Amino acid sequence: MDHQTVGPLEEFGARDLAMAGGKGANLGELVRAGFPVPPGFVITTAAYRTLLGEAGLGASLTALLAADAPAAELRQLLRAAPVPGQLREGIAAAYAALGSGPVAVRSSATAEDLPGAAFAGQQDTYLNILGESAVLRAVIDCWASLWTDRAISYRQRQGIEARGVAMAVVVQKMVPADTAGVMFSANPVTGERREIVIDAGPGLGEAVVSGEVTPDRYVLDLAGRLRGFIPAGHRMGVLAKSQGGTTTTTSGVPQARPGLSSAQLAELARLAVRAQGHFGCPQDIEWAIADGRIYLVQARPITALPPQPLRLSPFQRLVGPFFLEMFQVRPYPLDVSGWMQRGILAMLHGMAGSVGVSFPPLQKLLPEEDGVVLRLVPPVPKPTVRTLAAPFSLVRRARRYDPARWTKDHRFAAFLAGIGRLKAQDPRALPWQGVIALAEDAFATMRGITELRISYLPAVFLSQLKLRLMLLLLGKRKLAQALIAGAQTRTSQANGALEQLAAQVRSSQELTRLFTRLQAGELLGALEQGQEFADFRSSLREFLAEYGHRETVSVVLSSAPTWSDAPDVVLALISSMTGDRPPSTDQTGEAVQDLMRHPALRIPALRRRLLADVATAKAGMAFREDTHFYATMVLPPLRRSLLDLGRRLTETGVLAEPGEVHNLRFEELSAMHDGGALPAADQERYRRLVLARAAKRRELEGIPLLEPGSLFTRSRSGKGALLSGTPASRGQAKGTVRIIRGPEEFGLLRSGEILVCPYTNPSWTPLFQRAAAVVVDLGGIGSHAAIVAREYGIPAVMGTGSGTRTLVDGQTVIVDGSAGRVTAA
Repeated sequence: MDHQTVGPLEEFGARDLAMAGGKGANLGELVRAGFPVPPGFVITTAAYRTLLGEAGLGASLTALLAADAPAAELRQLLRAAPVPGQLREGIAAAYAALGSGPVAVRSSATAEDLPGAAFAGQQDTYLNILGESAVLRAVIDCWASLWTDRAISYRQRQGIEARGVAMAVVVQKMVPADTAGVMFSANPVTGERREIVIDAGPGLGEAVVSGEVTPDRYVLDLAGRLRGFIPAGHRMGVLAKSQGGTTTTTSGVPQARPGLSSAQLAELARLAVRAQGHFGCPQDIEWAIADGRIYLVQARPITALPPQPLRLSPFQRLVGPFFLEMFQVRPYPLDVSGWMQRGILAMLHGMAGSVGVSFPPLQKLLPEEDGVVLRLVPPVPKPTVRTLAAPFSLVRRARRYDPARWTKDHRFAAFLAGIGRLKAQDPRALPWQGVIALAEDAFATMRGITELRISYLPAVFLSQLKLRLMLLLLGKRKLAQALIAGAQTRTSQANGALEQLAAQVRSSQELTRLFTRLQAGELLGALEQGQEFADFRSSLREFLAEYGHRETVSVVLSSAPTWSDAPDVVLALISSMTGDRPPSTDQTGEAVQDLMRHPALRIPALRRRLLADVATAKAGMAFREDTHFYATMVLPPLRRSLLDLGRRLTETGVLAEPGEVHNLRFEELSAMHDGGALPAADQERYRRLVLARAAKRRELEGIPLLEPGSLFTRSRSGKGALLSGTPASRGQAKGTVRIIRGPEEFGLLRSGEILVCPYTNPSWTPLFQRAAAVVVDLGGIGSHAAIVAREYGIPAVMGTGSGTRTLVDGQTVIVDGSAGRVTAA
């Protein structure tokens, strides 16, 4: 079939993506499986390539792409080309076989409906096309739509190489729909797999998927029983005209009751469940009803689908905030399989095991999908028989290991020696397996901190417990936190060093002027120039030498830069500290004074005992913080090793840049004998793996690892909302309103503003890269705007009805895409 240019739908299936494109392959698969699909044919990618070859367009197209020519020139090149005679005849014969009546002509790109990218509306569709010449013109226009601005922008975001894409075209007998729309076999906003969501409108479904109308919304259970219904505010539809083409009608009469019967809803639900079972994942399905019969006209995986909502136990809600604080950013595969599995989480496993508790495996804490972390599940440790002996073990260790003297422990000296050894190694001078060994040495060095924590933390916990019990007996329980605050730690020393750098800035007019005038990202380059900044540069280098190993994002991420890697972060901190320091109180001193006023503490022995307990608890707090500080010393040499592996893979063409190495797992890197000299087949395999995982990460960008709302009980009131509509893309964003009424105003949008518009179509979607959130008068969760907003990870509220009339430019609002609300900030 490699050279077949035209063929009926049933000749194509899931394996024919390269020939039939995403839409054609999926529709062919549905036909083969017996789903009710309108008859049709596929004009394959071989036909597109035939046009490029026989018309001599291939070289011209390549030259225009290399010259970064405007998209309009690329489209004009295709539209002006003559269609080869044999190809024209094949299309005409296939159209005649359909009866030469009205048809729908839809683009079907080879990159369409790939994992993480729905390409919703990025190429063109033409409905109710009548006549051979009109069909041929629509096919050419579909080919040309491969090179629209929106399609090019979308492919660039998805990391898809422009020269590798090709276009197939699907032609199907037109369904003169009475009602049509979009159906999701899982709730695309909440992720609930036990719900089917249907958007429906009168006439052709294109009005629903393009966001031109606000549809009726149905929420069903898997048996098709109605669980929720939100009617459209007015009746507007797109209808087929008898002479070809379409027309828009508006009745203006709201429909309070569901327009679809219970039998139709049950049949749609049955088809949704069946399609999901056939394809093996939740489906986004376009459907139509004509003369009482249901047809499916497209099916594709739901992109950016949140995981099934968690039901957390009280214990998980208790520990959840702790883990969520560490996992504000989705870890990469290399984070999980390297630093986390062999470092940080290995430490948690060791600490839990020391008291006979079984900590859940990493796969349960961070379940994955397609090799990428999907979500965070707060762990529930399980006690074992050894837990019975834990109290004795804790007391024994607490008596033996004093947190105030932990730096005298020989294991700490061994840890520092290990860090010195790691720092001395240059990964560039090592063979591939030598660099792997260096990374493994970093993990082994981290075990020194693990052993120290296992030994000393019991005394930390018991000293705090003892202090709190004594304070409880004295009626001073609330003083506990203040009493142990203010412990001298390496972190407080780093803050003091930052304060000294800020003081250095304040004492110099030139530095003060520089920090006032420039952003953090610009400061570093400016400071490198001029002899008057030499002292500050020297001080900054000394600071980074001492504290530059600190993490910028989270201790669990080896992929995130350290302070030394991102000195602009440090300069931003210094900038924030250059102003006058606000008044503060000595909470610890005040707490001690309050405690000393208690009558019982007039007894000298009791006073000494309690103050000693305070000092011990403080030492324990310092131990916890300082071991964290020293643990991050492993990060710089580990990052150098991993990024050097990335450098070598970049030089061989496996990666586009060294940082992409984080999309691979540590065991995959270890399995390479020499990543710098991989066979061509392995290079291609790993390149595809990296691209697929990167695409999956982009798909999940707007989905939090753990919804904060699942940790806290909260009530959502409808009061106080400026607008409400359909929650179409989750999340919350605050920003200033920018009303854009048409393409002529696109240039008015500024980065970070809230895009408010009367409607959207695919040409609007590039704006989503600049908007903080989207609020639309029309549309539903199945419209292109909603789909792309979810993929871009920005909140969206659709179908507000009056957003462009209610809101005004410059107004500051909060958009809650999860609740479908816009409120005043």
